Amino acid sequence: MPITPGHILISPVRHVRTFEELTDDERDALFTLTIKMKIALKTLFGAEGFHHAWNESEVGGQSVPHFHLHIVPRKNGDAGITEYEPRKFLYRPGSRESTPEDELRVVAEQIKDKYLESES
Repeated sequence: MPITPGHILISPVRHVRTFEELTDDERDALFTLTIKMKIALKTLFGAEGFHHAWNESEVGGQSVPHFHLHIVPRKNGDAGITEYEPRKFLYRPGSRESTPEDELRVVAEQIKDKYLESES
């Protein structure tokens, strides 16, 4: 069920469920192919922009347990999701207040500390 004409999936031949399971060579090949396909989609379908997406795990919306990257060509006036604002349809629908800066800083520090821990 393509979202727009030219909506494609890029998938490794080797079976993996998540992006992290890909080898460096597989990731390089995935992104090289993505660039080539975007050039083709611009030419063939007049794409002016793109959505790139993958889902991981059932809770993350993954219905096929094999990693695949969606490339959705977009242009003014096309059908499908015309406004991409995840907060409106994925997370917490409706209006909500902005997250306080202090809370954002705490989360950023936690991520930074975990990243530095994994680098050791």
